[in-house]
Amino acid sequence: MTAYSVLIPFLPRRPEQILPYAGLVQWTHAQRLWQGQSVMVEPHQGFVHAAGAGFRVPTGLGVTLMPLRHPYEAALQARSLALATGQPVIAGFGPGAPSLQQALRGAPYRKPLTAAREYLTAVRGLLAGEVVRMAGEYVTCEAQLAPFPSAPVELGLGVLRPAMARLAGEVADVAITWLTPAAYLRDTVLPALREGAAKADRPVPRLTAIVPLALARTDRAPGEIALASNSAHLGLPHYVDMLRKSGIGITGTDPALDARALVEGRGFLSGDTGEILAQLKEYEDAGVDEVVLNVTGVANLYGPQAATEELKTLLTALA
Repeated sequence: MTAYSVLIPFLPRRPEQILPYAGLVQWTHAQRLWQGQSVMVEPHQGFVHAAGAGFRVPTGLGVTLMPLRHPYEAALQARSLALATGQPVIAGFGPGAPSLQQALRGAPYRKPLTAAREYLTAVRGLLAGEVVRMAGEYVTCEAQLAPFPSAPVELGLGVLRPAMARLAGEVADVAITWLTPAAYLRDTVLPALREGAAKADRPVPRLTAIVPLALARTDRAPGEIALASNSAHLGLPHYVDMLRKSGIGITGTDPALDARALVEGRGFLSGDTGEILAQLKEYEDAGVDEVVLNVTGVANLYGPQAATEELKTLLTALA
């Protein structure tokens, strides 16, 4: 059965801004609280603040960016979060955009798949209490994270296209997608996950889809909300390529036009409550294990209180 979770729909500037969303997870049937990479309140620290305020909920990092921290620090932060909250953690990772890699490493990853494989392999070994000895192309590590019992930490990998999905099938516990239509997940991502898992002779990772959406209202234009939610992604080459492969003919150069195409192509969900539920059912039918409700566009245009109310409405309807 597909689970539903909540994404914090903005970059918190104060940790107390996280509490209403942690409360939604604690007080509803939502499974987990998610946050992507933030350069304001760092996600691990924000989640620990929420736990200290009484909201000890399962968390997901979707995704933190590999160039920001060594795998040892990544494993340490993920386990520290599990220890502080006493709740399961999905520690999701991704290589980030080539421009970020250039800025922080001095050069982009020539082989992003190799970098991700080495990174997740090292983090997994460290979380298992193993002595990790790796002298890879991108990761050097000879260390051990002292074993200590904690809530489970699972490894996630950010996935957009088939090659990374195959790798996730080999090395991750969870494949995490962003802005991916249900049909594309069914026809492209899941077959690649299964292929990678079969190659490694391991279970197929769970599939988590972070889905942007907004309820339709007379004073709202869905294309404007889609743009407010995804303007940073619509110009990135790997997102443009993925969306075109999914059948959404975006230009990559006209954000307003591309946002409308995103709505028409079901990359961004819009409609009344019944229509949204029907569109979410497409993700369930596609084989998605967890749908993360992403109302970032609502938060950006109408504020965090409107976003919170939107999530309450959707979670109540889903229940």
